[in-house]
Amino acid sequence: MRFPEFRSYLGMRFFLTFALQMKAVIVGWFIYSVTKDPLSLGMVGLAEAIPALSVALFGGYVADRSDKRKLLLGVLFTVLSAASILFLVTLPSMHQSIDDKLLEIIIYLLVFVDGLARGFFAPAAFSLMASLVPKELYPNSSSWNSSCWQLAAVAGPAAGGLIYGFYGISVTMAIVLVLMLSSIGCTLMLNSKPVGLIEKKESIWSSLTEGVRFVFGTKMMLGAMTLDMFSVFFGGAVALLPVFANDILKIGAEGLGILRAAPSAGAVITMLIMTRYTPAVRPWRNLIIAVSGFGLATIMFGLSRNFYLSIFFLFLIGAFDSVSVIVRSTIFQLLTPDHMRGRVSAVNTMFIGSSNEIGAFESGVTAKLMGTTLAVVFGGSMTMIIVLGTFLKTKNLLPLKLVGKEFK
Repeated sequence: MRFPEFRSYLGMRFFLTFALQMKAVIVGWFIYSVTKDPLSLGMVGLAEAIPALSVALFGGYVADRSDKRKLLLGVLFTVLSAASILFLVTLPSMHQSIDDKLLEIIIYLLVFVDGLARGFFAPAAFSLMASLVPKELYPNSSSWNSSCWQLAAVAGPAAGGLIYGFYGISVTMAIVLVLMLSSIGCTLMLNSKPVGLIEKKESIWSSLTEGVRFVFGTKMMLGAMTLDMFSVFFGGAVALLPVFANDILKIGAEGLGILRAAPSAGAVITMLIMTRYTPAVRPWRNLIIAVSGFGLATIMFGLSRNFYLSIFFLFLIGAFDSVSVIVRSTIFQLLTPDHMRGRVSAVNTMFIGSSNEIGAFESGVTAKLMGTTLAVVFGGSMTMIIVLGTFLKTKNLLPLKLVGKEFK
């Protein structure tokens, strides 16, 4: 935190994440009020996910060949423009003069633009962060970065819902715009980050293929990405929390709010601790332990019939998941060459970016087929099996540790 540019970077991430989380709540409530169709909520997610995943690899290519600061500013101004249009079309006077079907299409298009911006943001932000602190501080910077994001991801939806409920959509969207402008202000405080020397000219396809080959050829990267993807895919207990709250624990909407907050609380507290005590000293060993703990806590939550025990196990799910995120982020920061950071981040985004949404779908299908409790226990058990298989294949990576400035 003693590096001014890193503090500005954290400010950019915090304000942007807070604004986007608030806007997600606004869009969800507003579009449902217009359509009265639950499917419209799923379409919002699809409208953002498809463009984000479609352009992710190209976004990595651009990030490796662009001034990172200029690229980020371009992304942020695009998001700000989309939010400004949303602010205008949701004004009561405008809303009444626009046909509901047309308004729905406009919102989907604006969300689509956000998805395109997201596909460029992740590689640019990943590449930029590596240039702000010395290499030996990558684990600590990853902890701060993840803690900042998690805090905004927890507080943003709550603030969006409360402000929307008390003051209406126009005031809430105005605050979103102010937060986005604050994010742009923090980015302007960064120095220019021009692209490094590119040793050879090659086609876009060759460049993208190089990034994919690098990730799949680096055993620790591939293992970390695989563990994260499948643990989220099978361990999607959070997606089924409404069923637990209503039918199993019988705690109502108030209890559901507490259950939803528990994993985030575990993640935030653990990440703040990890800013002082990094788990990257022995990264692969700690990643195996963290994902094992995630799977076991998921199983125990599925079996729990006590409200307070359920909160405790959800807290652990968030805590173990945060360790996994920090370790994976550190591994990618340390092992990725500077000239490939954008493309490697893009590959990671392609595999990890949609795992939450697909995991929620998997949880819903298995709950339909097996029942809610068995679905959660099955998901946690599959996570444990995947960890065991990964452990048996990667025993040689367990002693690996961070020593001084070298990753050995």
